Amino acid sequence: MHEISLVQGLVQQLKELAAENQATKVISVTMDIGPLCGVVVDSFQFGFDIISAEEELMRGAQLIVNVPPVRYTCTGCGDVLITAGPRPDCCPKCQELALFPEGGDDLILRQVEME
Repeated sequence: MHEISLVQGLVQQLKELAAENQATKVISVTMDIGPLCGVVVDSFQFGFDIISAEEELMRGAQLIVNVPPVRYTCTGCGDVLITAGPRPDCCPKCQELALFPEGGDDLILRQVEME
């Protein structure tokens, strides 16, 4: 479960941001977690809950996760599907199995609210 190490890195980044801005508490953290970035959102949330409970700066902070959509282009007919859900099994237009993904592989710290 590499999500724990990702959350540890996030917490370190938040500590540095808090120090730079003389903040004493993190209220909320908004992340973009693309469905193709290899991160399990539930595991990331679990790690965030555990680690934030141990850190005074983070205690009670809310994690907000946005899952951006992925654009799939059919290699058969060129049709484009856009979804934030699971990868389509095939092109709904021509039934081609080969779909080329674009985007959805980002892990981005989008916004932090501190006081």
